[in-house]
Amino acid sequence: MPLNKPELFHIAENWFHQQGWKPFPFQKQSWEAFLDGKHGLLNAPTGSGKTYALWFPIVLNYIQKNPEYRTKHKKGLKAIWITPLRALSQEIKQSAERITQDLGTQMTVGIRTGDTSSSERAKQKKNMPDLLITTPESLQLLLSSKGYQKVFKNCSAIVVDEWHELLGSKRGVQMELGLSRLKTITADLRIWGISATIGNLEQAREVLLGPASEALTNSVLVKANLNKKITVKSIIPKKMETFPWRGHLGLHLMEEVVPIINNSKTTLLFTNTRGQCEIWFQKILEKHPEYAGEIAMHHGSINKETRLWVEQAIRNESLKAVVCTSSLDLGVDFAPVETVVQIGGPKGVARFLQRAGRSGHRPGKESVIYFLPTHAIELIEASAMQKAVRNAAVEDRIPYLNSYDVLIQYLTTLAISDGFYPDEIYLEVKQTFCYQTLTKETWQWLLNFLVMGSQSLKTYDEYKKVEVESDGKFKVNNLAIARRHRFQIGTIVGDASLSVRYQKGGYIGTIEESFISKMNPGDVFTFAGRNLEFIRIKGMTAQVRNSPKRTNKIPSWMGGRLSFSAKMSEILRQELYSAKLDSKFQSIEISALAPMFAKQREESIVPKPNQFLIETFKSRDGYHHIFYPFEGRAIHEGMSSLLAYRISLLTPITCSLAFNDYGFELLSDKEINMQDVLDNNLFSPEYMLSDLQKSLNSNEMARRKFRDIAVISGMVFTGYPEKGVKMKHLQSSSQLLFDVFKDFEEDNLLYQQAFTETFEHQLEEGRLRLALERISSQEVVWKKCENPTPFSFPIITDRLREKLSNEKLADRIKRMTKLLTK
Repeated sequence: MPLNKPELFHIAENWFHQQGWKPFPFQKQSWEAFLDGKHGLLNAPTGSGKTYALWFPIVLNYIQKNPEYRTKHKKGLKAIWITPLRALSQEIKQSAERITQDLGTQMTVGIRTGDTSSSERAKQKKNMPDLLITTPESLQLLLSSKGYQKVFKNCSAIVVDEWHELLGSKRGVQMELGLSRLKTITADLRIWGISATIGNLEQAREVLLGPASEALTNSVLVKANLNKKITVKSIIPKKMETFPWRGHLGLHLMEEVVPIINNSKTTLLFTNTRGQCEIWFQKILEKHPEYAGEIAMHHGSINKETRLWVEQAIRNESLKAVVCTSSLDLGVDFAPVETVVQIGGPKGVARFLQRAGRSGHRPGKESVIYFLPTHAIELIEASAMQKAVRNAAVEDRIPYLNSYDVLIQYLTTLAISDGFYPDEIYLEVKQTFCYQTLTKETWQWLLNFLVMGSQSLKTYDEYKKVEVESDGKFKVNNLAIARRHRFQIGTIVGDASLSVRYQKGGYIGTIEESFISKMNPGDVFTFAGRNLEFIRIKGMTAQVRNSPKRTNKIPSWMGGRLSFSAKMSEILRQELYSAKLDSKFQSIEISALAPMFAKQREESIVPKPNQFLIETFKSRDGYHHIFYPFEGRAIHEGMSSLLAYRISLLTPITCSLAFNDYGFELLSDKEINMQDVLDNNLFSPEYMLSDLQKSLNSNEMARRKFRDIAVISGMVFTGYPEKGVKMKHLQSSSQLLFDVFKDFEEDNLLYQQAFTETFEHQLEEGRLRLALERISSQEVVWKKCENPTPFSFPIITDRLREKLSNEKLADRIKRMTKLLTK
């Protein structure tokens, strides 16, 4: 006799009771909806028990359908759990196994990611585990194997974890396509997403399930209202600098962090970049050798064994502190972590909340996060963060539209497994959010591209991958093409990575080619907490040996330059506007900045909500013109080019541009007549796009974007593992294609996509337009200054950084500050 719902609930509640827990309302809501056959999106923070909210109903559903589950086991894949990070799969597996074993089912749990051994994969090929934990890329690999329909036929559920991380990226698009196929080939599939808080939750559900699908109408949004208390404490320097600059990574406040580490069981110190992580780790150990063996480092480029060791050591409470990057932002469950320190502005509210939630990682526990500013102006960010935490203001994640490169990759994947019939797949693809506007005409272009490799390439056989069989099925019959394609499934394209190994073989981690290419044999650099001497590059490996020499060379990775989110910019402006002289409602951070604001007011103003500030002054470097939109680095990059172009139409002038998150500078050899410029409607949002295209070397930016598109769509092959193709070759082959399309085939969809992505994603054209509209409605205040102001100081010193070494820069800044504070 199958069990009814109350009896199934009793099994689950009983299990919770044995653990000494009580299920939360949101967990029960999820069980109920799932067992009723509904799809859904669960909105729950990390550490709230979201894993049990969905593993349980999956197992209970199996128990209900197989009353003799204790004695008879029905083999085959029953549910898939997708995680964006392989690092989390062990933990998700442990949660699933606790349930399946304690409830006496004979269900097996398996993992399939890039780390899975080939013997384990072969085993899975014969016998799929009942519950499979995998990544978006590995799911696509399963779709590329012959007979995949049989494997998925009886799958009852797919759970996409950390959906907010995938949304707004091409991995999210890859997921949408995978789901569109699974919906067709499984009889009774429930699709569930788990997402931390984002601004557009409703849209997130729509993207997951498909905008016009039956799944969406039969779905629920479950929210875990756990009212977690988050306390933000700023570390305020005893001596406040009036002229802030970005160069010192916050190290001058290191001694303030030591008591925090000593008073907590375990502390995570989050830095924004891997380079900063390396420096902090090194400096703490230099000053406090007593921490040796009790402090570790964790970032995405360190080898897997070390990372897993660090994660385990945090769980065992054997480490006092870990200096880390966003590699520990997600998922991994660390109960012992008591305190989190954020070094420097995290640039986004969601990221900050995610990191705060790593401490007190238990339902109902308070999370404490310390904010350590790397320079004074970042205290405004700290104050803004506190407000954001109080008002739960979080960013939207904007989904991609019409990513043709991902679609071409997906169609090739289907063609190398069992082949596909275009009419059937067209209907599936059109139901996804990303391709809802896909026309028949565009679809035909994509099919032609698969078969002939586009108009201008049809004389080259290597671009002809797919054949059309007599019954109209699209199929890849060439084994070499299939093999190459499987190696390249995925949408994450970075700078080529080299592995770093000792000459005698030990693997240390990965480093980007652009960093190593600047090194000469004998140069010493710091990586993974060690001083290493570079010997040579062999294949895709940089060989090194330990070195006693000290060095200040630290690898930098491309991910190092984050920009403010729109939400963050908005809250930051509001905080800045609160810096009035007499305000009783100021935060302690804004009050602590009083000396800096006072100095700013001597030469200039602190802008009010209805004001837009421009400062100009002259120095031995030339004429400085500084604008303060407070919109974040990405927007300032586009806006500075746009203004420079519009000014050059009025007076022939050459400028060099510098920008940070607060504003940007046009530095020229001649003075710009500001009044002229302002009278000419400089900030008008009209003609923005065409001016932007003329102002930027948009060809160059699109060329860089095209490299990724060429790799994802399979036009350029990145090489087999161990025999990677050098970045230079990738660059040159994708540039050749780019130029061919530019000259002979401008309507090529992949070529056009490169431009769309440049404007929509890199320059955030929509946000730029809104910023210009806002500025057009403000009163422009132009201040002619004698000297640099505290607001302009970080921008000017940033420009010097490009030219001077760190020591020379620090000396020069000391001299400048001395002059200015006289």
